[in-house]
Amino acid sequence: MRVAVIVESGVHNFSAYAPDVPGCVSTGRTVEETLSNMQEALALHLEGLAEDGTLPQLTCQGFTVEVSLDDQRNSAA
Repeated sequence: MRVAVIVESGVHNFSAYAPDVPGCVSTGRTVEETLSNMQEALALHLEGLAEDGTLPQLTCQGFTVEVSLDDQRNSAA
C-alpha cells in the first residue's frame, strides 16, 4: 500500500503526516528518521483501522511543480 506523506522542517526536527490518514503523525531528527518513524506509525495505525473495518480511501498524490516569479511584478514601480 502506498500512502502519500508530507514532511515538514521544524526548528529542531522534522515532522510528518499523511493527509489520507488523519491523526497519524511522526517526528524525527532527520528526514530519513522521520520517514522511517512514519512508516512504522502508518503500519500500526492502518492495522488498527483495518481491524475496525474503517480503512481510509487513499486519494492523495504528491507532485512538485516549478514556479517562477516575474521580477517586474516584485519590483517597486
